[in-house]
Amino acid sequence: MIISNFRIRHCTHKPHPDHILTLSYHTRSLLRPKEDPANWNTTHSSILSNPLLSTLEKCKSMDQMKQIQTQMIITGLIHDGFAASRLLAFSALSESRNLDYCKRMLNSLRYPNVFSWNVTIRGCSESQKPEESLLLYVEMLRRSKPVRPDNYTYPFLLKCCAKLSLIRMGVGLIGHVIRLGFDTDVYVHNAVIHMLVSCGELDDAHKVFDESCVRDLVSWNSIINGYVKSGKPWEALRLYRQMYEDGILPDEVTMIGMISCCAQSENLNLGMEFHRYVENNKIKMTVPLVNALMDMYMKCGDMETAERLFNKMTVKTSVSWTTMIAGYSKHGRMDAAKKLFDEMPDKDVVPWNALIGGYVQTKRFKEALSVFHEMQSTNVYPDEVTMVYCLSACSQVGALDLGTWMHRYIKKHNLSITVGVGTALVDMYAKCGNIETALQLFDELPSRNSLTWTAIIVGLANNGNAHDAISRFNEMIRVGLTPDEVTFLGVLSACCHGGLVHEGREIFTQMTSKFNVSPKCKHYSCMVDLLGRAGLLNEAEEVINNMPIRPDDGVWGALFFACRIHKNIEMGERAGFKLLELDPSDGGIYVLLASMYWEAKMFEKSTEVRKLMRIRGVDKTPGCSSVEVNGRVYEFLIRDKSHPQNRDISEVLLHLTKQLVGFEDLDRHFVLLPSG
Repeated sequence: MIISNFRIRHCTHKPHPDHILTLSYHTRSLLRPKEDPANWNTTHSSILSNPLLSTLEKCKSMDQMKQIQTQMIITGLIHDGFAASRLLAFSALSESRNLDYCKRMLNSLRYPNVFSWNVTIRGCSESQKPEESLLLYVEMLRRSKPVRPDNYTYPFLLKCCAKLSLIRMGVGLIGHVIRLGFDTDVYVHNAVIHMLVSCGELDDAHKVFDESCVRDLVSWNSIINGYVKSGKPWEALRLYRQMYEDGILPDEVTMIGMISCCAQSENLNLGMEFHRYVENNKIKMTVPLVNALMDMYMKCGDMETAERLFNKMTVKTSVSWTTMIAGYSKHGRMDAAKKLFDEMPDKDVVPWNALIGGYVQTKRFKEALSVFHEMQSTNVYPDEVTMVYCLSACSQVGALDLGTWMHRYIKKHNLSITVGVGTALVDMYAKCGNIETALQLFDELPSRNSLTWTAIIVGLANNGNAHDAISRFNEMIRVGLTPDEVTFLGVLSACCHGGLVHEGREIFTQMTSKFNVSPKCKHYSCMVDLLGRAGLLNEAEEVINNMPIRPDDGVWGALFFACRIHKNIEMGERAGFKLLELDPSDGGIYVLLASMYWEAKMFEKSTEVRKLMRIRGVDKTPGCSSVEVNGRVYEFLIRDKSHPQNRDISEVLLHLTKQLVGFEDLDRHFVLLPSG
């Protein structure tokens, strides 16, 4: 209702004429706050004519400011509202700022003017504790002699609400804005749009924008970038064209938004057009604009142009370096990413996350964990994003001890258990075999999304709890969440492991009929495996023959293994040769096909397959396994003797093998050894 009133009223109401600041010439410097450090100085004639105030403008430290403050108290200048406000401006906005001292000074003033409140509110809104600006606003209104806020007060407060996503507080402030008649002020109006956009209320922001009669370039940039940040590039591009048609020329902020649209949609040609527009119209190539261009070229696959832009930069921020590292990672160039990372002068947690995430995305999990250990040796502390990446790596290599340590670290350092972190923890425990802890954690999570439900469903399936997995799947649907293709893969795997043919058929049918999810090869592979394990080989082959997409090796492999189990040599032969057509260089297929013939006493065919393998020069890929010891993951390959404890490991494995199979005369040269 308040937002509707804002839209209806702000074209007809005028600000109250009796509320005009005597210092309005000065407060205009606060309208578009710059980030740390802010420009707090002014050249007003009152400053130049007063020696103390003139000295204050050149002040470099809080100690110097306090000396000037003492002189102002002695001379009585402190009682001049403008003079006192200059002390507050230094304390709130300068490089040497001290907000605690600033607030104490403000409270010591008998009658602080509105600028004194505004400058202190601004300092707090741009600090690490922006919520303190809202507390100051409440105090401002509750004073025994209350100070009336002006149109420069609200942009800072709305900015704070935007930063902290405080939509209810923001709407309340809009009510104050309407009541005081500041809804036609363009700066307040733009701050309202920015707050609504930042709080995810894009529809309301667009309505305010559409019905506005005080739009400027900042208004357009706010709404355009709102759509960009919401992942709606085509709507943002439509607004840009409308802005251009209305005769509003873009600036570097607009271009950052447009180029980000091209990055999201991976539209290289359009991105290059915007790049040319920037150059032809001499739009300033700020660091954020160059960063956006590099990101666009990286995401669109033009690595060379991105590298050229990066190398030409005279000033590189952390974002510049991280953009390149993330770009290299996206294209699998992890060696280049690591080299650039090592050259980076100052690293906070963001570039560390980019590198660790790159290793995880390229399935180099051991290296991801190695970088994490390296990060621990620095003074950089992991955040929630680090935890998600590292827990993902732990889940892939079975590093339960390290994953458990990370869980304890999260608790000890009070890191927020976001939906992403919670999902990663559930997934890690489930994949490392500790399904009990995964279930307990899942039930304790304050919020869960479809990915969290998918993690527990897949975990239960992989740990042999088929009925529980199906039960959770049905519960997920009851709470109103929509399963995706990964969820269906998990629940179909559960049916597979539990031999639940009827349930599997029903769920597979629901994919398209109820949830409009098109089955992929992995889903067909699950169905073929389910039917094949149950001995329904003809039905399994019929599923393959009716597939609307080309079957891959997973689908034919499922049928081949089912044929081996049920000794259907004819169908197994068809499946085996399909596999060879798909990948003639896979030595495992030859070996399995030859073994199937041998088990069926078809020795000639078995020999022919092995001969074909030799003619084609195909080798069998060596087997591999891994084990975690004291937080480190060791990988084991056949006939690899590189591990320093090779002899000890061989003796233990020999002893274990004797106990398992009861052979006393084992070949001491046949051992499974680690690669390091």
